[in-house]
Amino acid sequence: MNYLLGVDLGTSGTKTVLFDVNGQVIASATVEYPMYQPHNGWAEQDADDWWEATKSTVRTVLENSGVNPADVKGLGISGQMHGLVLIDENGSSLCRSLIWCDGRTQAECDEITAAVGAERLIQIAANPALTGFTAGKVLWVRKNQPDVWAKAKYILLPKDYVRYKLTGVIAQEISDASGTNLLDVPGRCWSEEICKAIDLDMAMLPPLVESCEVAGTITEEAAKLTGLVAGTPVAGGGGDNMCGAVGTGVVVPGKAFTTIGTSGVVYAHSPEVQIEPQGRVHAFCSCIPGEYVNFACTLSSGLSLKWFRDQFCQAEIQTAKEMDTDPYVLMNTEAANSPIGANRLLFLPYLMGERSPLMDNNARGAWIGLTAMHTRKDLLRALMEGVIYALCQNLNTMREMGVKPEAMLACGGGAKSPFWRQMMADVFQLPVKTLHSSEGPALGAAILAGVAAGLYKDVPTACAELVKENEPVMPIEENVKAYEPYYEYFLTLYPALKEAYAQLAKL
Repeated sequence: MNYLLGVDLGTSGTKTVLFDVNGQVIASATVEYPMYQPHNGWAEQDADDWWEATKSTVRTVLENSGVNPADVKGLGISGQMHGLVLIDENGSSLCRSLIWCDGRTQAECDEITAAVGAERLIQIAANPALTGFTAGKVLWVRKNQPDVWAKAKYILLPKDYVRYKLTGVIAQEISDASGTNLLDVPGRCWSEEICKAIDLDMAMLPPLVESCEVAGTITEEAAKLTGLVAGTPVAGGGGDNMCGAVGTGVVVPGKAFTTIGTSGVVYAHSPEVQIEPQGRVHAFCSCIPGEYVNFACTLSSGLSLKWFRDQFCQAEIQTAKEMDTDPYVLMNTEAANSPIGANRLLFLPYLMGERSPLMDNNARGAWIGLTAMHTRKDLLRALMEGVIYALCQNLNTMREMGVKPEAMLACGGGAKSPFWRQMMADVFQLPVKTLHSSEGPALGAAILAGVAAGLYKDVPTACAELVKENEPVMPIEENVKAYEPYYEYFLTLYPALKEAYAQLAKL
């Protein structure tokens, strides 16, 4: 039997999963690591923590599975996107990585926008300059840490650093590179125009590889450290959302998924690049050579529900502990006792500001329509509906671009809720499906490794064989009609409050 390794390099930890070629999980292991926040709005991690976690988890799954390492035919990595890793001429990391949720670089993003031009930047990079993206971080280090910058030879992303430690090959994978603000996304190459505008030496940008290509092979040294066999192929891999798409089969037109995790993502595959002129929807290169993806991110999806649980649901938490169940199960039951529209109450889920499609850091959460008649079940249902409305607003923005999925896969912790899945089907007006496997990004990385190693013809063929869907939840017509006026009213609320949010931020 042949096997594949999928490494999921996340923010809280790295999870490595060993799969057989039929996509069945053989063994898995996770190692967590810290995130450092030396100042408000900053977020950093040590790149060598990722490497140590990868070594440890690969060794553990090989030892626990009893699989002969020679039967592992490939390894792929799914990585948290946008993080800046600077390495010197010896390949050593020079400082902590500024990761995706670091928000210190607004001034640098404004500088990039001014240097390139807002409209031109979106035409080239397919996205505006955002604090989460890598280019602003590059300028920040250059400006604020000149000693570090003077030693820097290459700019890498998190998973590309780990792949370098495994293979000794300096390279950057193209789906992940899409999130740097330095890539010519339609041309699938580094942008000389952007680099010239911000005075960045293009020699610092490594050669690009496609996700399902062999980017290198396990070195003798890495073999000793991980238990793998030297010469094992390592695929280019992909950004976490792109690998998640592969792991959920969203690799052909008409396919899409919605993730309700801490943040929320609506993601669809496209054979051609589709750029939203205002940058409200991200356009990145796909893990499929020559193809693209669109996705939009809301910042407080599952986070909104977790906040409500932690602040207002101590009774449910205690009762759930006594019943040996999840507090969210009890909260779902409570919310279902409020009618659609939560007795004319709406919630804006902007607890952390908002990215897509508003692009407003000043936006804030709110219940609208609150009266003395409302109870906690109404607040809870309105919150859950508000999250779905915000996700639907992004889906409809994508529909305006011509990206029109035929069904929606539900992923993330929120997808475990039948109540939320039915609400999604009714508001999106689409069938909503789940998957047999919950190992999306790790499975996606393993599939990419299998294609690189020649075990599968191509990514879509592999996904058709390995990714299994459950029966869909269908929209209920009377619910669809009931939600429509509330959704339409929801769309009017942020524009009405935008100036108030801006003024509040100044107080």
